[in-house]
Formats: sequence, C-alpha cells, structure tokens
Amino acid sequence: MKKKKKINNVKKALITFIILLTIWILGFYMYITYKNIEIDENKYTAQKVQSTLNEQTVEKSEENSKKVADIIEETTQKVVGISKLKNAGNSILSKSTESELGLGTGLIVTEDGYILSNEHVTGSKYSKCYITLENGENYDGTVVWSDTDIDLSITKINAKNLSYVNLADSNQIRVGETVYAIGNPIGFEFRRTVTSGIISAKNRTIKIEENDKQAYMTNLIQTDATINPGNSGGPLIYPNGEVIGINTVKISSAEGIGFAIPINIVKPIIESFKNTGNFEEATIGIYAYDKEVIPYLSNKLNNNFQKGIYVAQITPNGPGDNTDLKEADIINSIDGKELNTMNDLREYIYTKKPNDEVLLQVSRGKISKEIRLVLGKK
Repeated sequence: MKKKKKINNVKKALITFIILLTIWILGFYMYITYKNIEIDENKYTAQKVQSTLNEQTVEKSEENSKKVADIIEETTQKVVGISKLKNAGNSILSKSTESELGLGTGLIVTEDGYILSNEHVTGSKYSKCYITLENGENYDGTVVWSDTDIDLSITKINAKNLSYVNLADSNQIRVGETVYAIGNPIGFEFRRTVTSGIISAKNRTIKIEENDKQAYMTNLIQTDATINPGNSGGPLIYPNGEVIGINTVKISSAEGIGFAIPINIVKPIIESFKNTGNFEEATIGIYAYDKEVIPYLSNKLNNNFQKGIYVAQITPNGPGDNTDLKEADIINSIDGKELNTMNDLREYIYTKKPNDEVLLQVSRGKISKEIRLVLGKK
C-alpha cells in the first residue's frame, strides 16, 4: 500500500516538472523572438486619434462660422436706412443724430422696391420717408400700408431688380435658437450693426405707454440680441439669413430684453403687393383680445377660457354689427382655422378681401354658435 502511494507521488512530481519546463521553454522562445524584432520607423505612422477629431471639429466650426458670416454679409445688403427727414448730403445715413433724422431701419421684401419696417419709423399710410440702400443710392418712399396695432408698415420706392430677403415660418420658432439682429443704431457711424443672441421667449405681451395713452403689443418674439434706437424696423434672422421677425422695441430698464414682431403676420400683405401691386384690407369690425392680454385690462373681463379670442367691443355699423355676434363672446375659429392669438386672426383676415364671407365658431358661456358675416373694408 505504501509502495503504491509512493509511485503516485513520483508521477505527480514528474507531471509538475514537465509543465514547468514547457512554460519555461515557451517563455524563452518568445523572449528570443521579440528581442530580435527590428522596428522600421518608415513603415508605420503614429496617430493621436483624439487630437485628429478635435482638429476636424475646430475646422468644421470655423467653416460654419465663415458660412454664417457670408450669409449675414449678404443679408445686410438687403437692409436699408429710413429717415422721415431728407438730408442735404449724399446719404440719409449722415452724421446727424438719430433723433434729428428720425433714423430707422427697413428691409427689402420684393425686387420692385417694397420696403418692410415699423410704422413708428416710416409714419402711417400715405406718409413720405426717405430710403438709403446699402450701395448709397437714395429714394423717396411712400407708405402704402401700415397698421398701428402691430406697428408695421410697407413703403414703396421706384426701383427695380433689387435683392430681397427670404422669409422664414415664424410659427416654427423655438426658444433657445440662435438669432441675429441687424439695424442702424444711434447714427451713421454704426449703420448696419449686427448683434447676436437667442430666442428668449415666444408670444410675449407688453404694455406701451406713450403720450398719456396705453397700448398693448401681443404675440411678440423676445430676444437677448441687442436692440438699440435706430434698430427699429430691422430684421431678426436665423443663421441661414431667413427673417423671422421685425425688431420693434426694447425694455429700457433692463439689458438683453428686446422684442420682434413675427414675420408670418405680414406675409399675405407682402404677397398681395408683390403679385398685384395693391392690398385691400378687410375687417370683421371688432376689438378683441387673446387670453394673454386680458389680465392687463380688467379683472371684470372673462378670463375663463383656454383657447380663442375675447370680443371686447363691436364697431358700430361695422361688419360684426347687426349679426348674432355679441360682446364677451369667445371666437374659437374662423373658417375652420383655430384662433388662439390676435395674430392668428389678423394673419387669416389679411388673406381675405372686403365682401368675402367668413364663418365664425363662437362660444357664449356653455353655448356654441356658428355665425356668418361679410367682411368690410378697413
């Protein structure tokens, strides 16, 4: 028994020895093999992958920045200077101050000389103003359309083959998107200044007090792109050059709070002038407010609605008078188009003509009604 156990121990020792010997031989072989390998530095290229990617990113960023700069440079050529007073020099963009000349900004929206701006820059319909193009050419302008409520105007100059801006869909804007403002702040030295920022908010309502009167501007785009006196009427654009709004006012008591009027509201008017050289403005004949404005007006007004616009007053002898439409009604839609803001209503009415018939869907308390009326001429 002891003899058998002794034999087993010898076998185990022999197996262990063979394994260790095999490992030593393999290790020695690998050492000799790799020791004799010669590296030819000319046959390989070392690359730092991370560094290469960073360089590509920087190059791409620089390329995008150059593209944006090219687009902005092209867009500024379609921005004009506007003055209410004629200057004796070569350009209305003179060294006179902004207050002396009533200096403001506009942009070319058609090739045959229609200029979009603010009404407070150009004056109301039939007013005269003076336009300077980027190349220094001067033109007498006549305001052919304006709207005090939204502070927009269109001026016509006698010019042809002008480069004009592209218009974006302002209904699709998103908070946080990059934007640029272009305008003529202060005076001649700073004409066609470009500032950058983001869309800070949508559908803003602000109260304006001027000459002992109060007015409300609604559905505005808020931006932190710097807007100064003289920027009024200039474009707020995307990096691709498309116009999303018209710069109008800033909050003077705070920095980085400016506002622009969404471009969609005026698109139908521009198209009408472009295609026919004329625009007949239709009206329902009401004063109405959307939900955002009512808290500014009176606690007595109905604010218990989520959608639609509130009819505050019906113009005597207007299209809405002598119909079933009543004050305090909520207009939910027009011809099936849902209404949530006054801009929704204006944008649709601007596509219609006087004497066109429209169908209103109205809520009166728990009652829902359909009311047909014929649009009048404003």
